[in-house]
Amino acid sequence: MFATAFLCSPFSAAAQQPASLPPALPWSGSSEALIAAPNDPWITPAERAGFQATPSYAETRAWLERLDAASPLVSIETIGRTGEGRDLLAVRVSKGGARKPVVLIQAGIHPGEIDGKDAGLMLLRDIALRGKDGLLDAVDLVFVPILNIDGHERTDVLNRPHDRIPFAKGYRANARNRDLNRDYAKLDAPETRAVVGLLRTLDPLLYMDFHVSDGFDHQYDVTFTYAGWGTYARHRATADWLEQRFGPGATAALERAGHIPGVYPSAIDAHDPTKGIRFSPEGPRYSTGYGDFIGVPTVLVENHSLKPYRQRVLGSYVLMEAALRLAATDADRIQAAKAKDRASRPARLMTRWTPASQPIGWIDGFKGVGYETYRSPASGRMEQRWLGRPIRFRMPIIGQTATEQVDLPNAWWVPPGYGDIVERLTLHGIRFETLDAPRTLDLDRVRLRHPALGKPSEGRVPVTATTFHEAVRETLPAGSVRVPADQPLGLLAAALLEPESQDSFFAWGFFAEALQPPPGTEDFVLAPMADRLLATDATARAAFEQRLAADPAFAADPAARLAWFRHRLLPADPYALRYPILRER
Repeated sequence: MFATAFLCSPFSAAAQQPASLPPALPWSGSSEALIAAPNDPWITPAERAGFQATPSYAETRAWLERLDAASPLVSIETIGRTGEGRDLLAVRVSKGGARKPVVLIQAGIHPGEIDGKDAGLMLLRDIALRGKDGLLDAVDLVFVPILNIDGHERTDVLNRPHDRIPFAKGYRANARNRDLNRDYAKLDAPETRAVVGLLRTLDPLLYMDFHVSDGFDHQYDVTFTYAGWGTYARHRATADWLEQRFGPGATAALERAGHIPGVYPSAIDAHDPTKGIRFSPEGPRYSTGYGDFIGVPTVLVENHSLKPYRQRVLGSYVLMEAALRLAATDADRIQAAKAKDRASRPARLMTRWTPASQPIGWIDGFKGVGYETYRSPASGRMEQRWLGRPIRFRMPIIGQTATEQVDLPNAWWVPPGYGDIVERLTLHGIRFETLDAPRTLDLDRVRLRHPALGKPSEGRVPVTATTFHEAVRETLPAGSVRVPADQPLGLLAAALLEPESQDSFFAWGFFAEALQPPPGTEDFVLAPMADRLLATDATARAAFEQRLAADPAFAADPAARLAWFRHRLLPADPYALRYPILRER
């Protein structure tokens, strides 16, 4: 009844109209020559529609299967299945023979941001059938056209109404309402498990993840970024290659094609772009952060949502082609950088940070767009109205200051019974060994204070707590799992197993049982035990009387009074406020 009344209300018709978008900036570039002729038998669905539509999953698959049948360079592999049972596809384009290093490109992790899919279809066609197979002389291309297929098929014209796309767009989350680009660490979704498995299998030279931005208006049509740039990258050598080689090369290629590339401007305050853009560390929940933690050069592409779809798809094509050329030219250099990073053994993990008080740099002549403000009757505050007028200003870059770091142990010990944790370590490719007999060790235990549950997020209830450490001597039973820090993925293991890490299994709520109250007994049993303690133990009686005098609320609360005795009379709970994973120093 309520739903029907709402849909029929006088406000619903206006609410269903797309938001008014700012004027589009005029654009033309040489990349327009990449568009197939209308009578080309291999025109892609988006080209045929004049970039006014994008193909469904079924149409995309059918087009790729036709290309596979027409070209020996193309093969399609199923790498998993979505929550709703659809095949996850990866397309390999290769000249065959000995397997070459791979460039892995994915699109549609956020299905409303689908530029990369349509650009990829155009590039696959031109490599397979239109003379660009030279791109495969030194590398193979593996292309995932749609990672979140279930979300891709859940279309609505009002998904992402701030996006200048003329067609109904897919939904951001998957069938379980999980954002896949928040799932690389915890691996709850089958789609993320599939792409992490692909990363392990391919170990690519370069990994690219295509998105479309939110935020303020500006002139740049294709922007990209890396995990924290060099300043905050967890692995230095691959970050250096991205900054020193990929960035300049990709920028030059885009500019030659008539595009306006730039660093992805993640705004401090979208209502006032002059406050700056942020550079910060990234955790392994994100594709870019995950790539940094595993030592794979990873690029986050963020096309600008307010640019026409045609322009964005063409820019994506140019960037993909440039990436293949750069990776082929620099294959040996990239492999050396990866090897150097994986041989490193960081001793510390930054776990929390805060914006720096002063800019760490500036972008002179940032290509912005002018705006005016007006008071909105709806919001009651001053809102922006973008004017489509190019301007330039000096943009500050706001960095971060570490507020918390943890020193890594020699290893972590996962007790038996935590199969879900061991399963995820296995999926990540983190090395471990399992005890076949008990072992007694001096270890470090983490205890929890002031735990708090956060708002539900990505299918889980996050947990925060302050921690303190204590030395313990423990006999670990057979079946305990030792995860050494001395391994190429040691930093990733730290991010997952150190409870202070914002992307740890603890922070994602995997160990919420540690927050449960301890079991007790019936009041008719506990009360006589407490009476006997008061009658026979002068120290306990004095402490209890002191608490009664100091805390009237406690004195008036029978349950709290008995809980005070429960803590002293019954066995200590072996799980309460204790992080179960031990640290070997």
